[in-house]
Amino acid sequence: MLTLGVVVVGVEDMDRAVKFWCAALDYVPDETDAGPRWTTIRPASGTGAALGLELSETPLQEHPRMHLDLNAADGAEQEREIARLVSLGAVRVDWDLYPEDPDFVVLADTEGNKFCIIDLAHG
Repeated sequence: MLTLGVVVVGVEDMDRAVKFWCAALDYVPDETDAGPRWTTIRPASGTGAALGLELSETPLQEHPRMHLDLNAADGAEQEREIARLVSLGAVRVDWDLYPEDPDFVVLADTEGNKFCIIDLAHG
């Protein structure tokens, strides 16, 4: 049976992306799998999914077919995490596909890749 290995995100600036995602997720680069075209980052705690950052020359998609969902316990944590991620270089996205009462906020990383912060306590 297959299992999920690494989620991969395309980036234009490897150093900037590694710095952002390591700070955002409390991850560290895997020194055995790091370079100018590919870097794997892993949880500093040693537990959890790895994130692969791959140098990409393809344009960003306005509505990407795949993205990361990052979970917050409730609305207060969601807002704190959004503020923290923005301080690291993320930006809020003016998302045109929000439902009437969303449980998520769309951000873009320092490379323009969109991801969501989910409020798990949202009704």
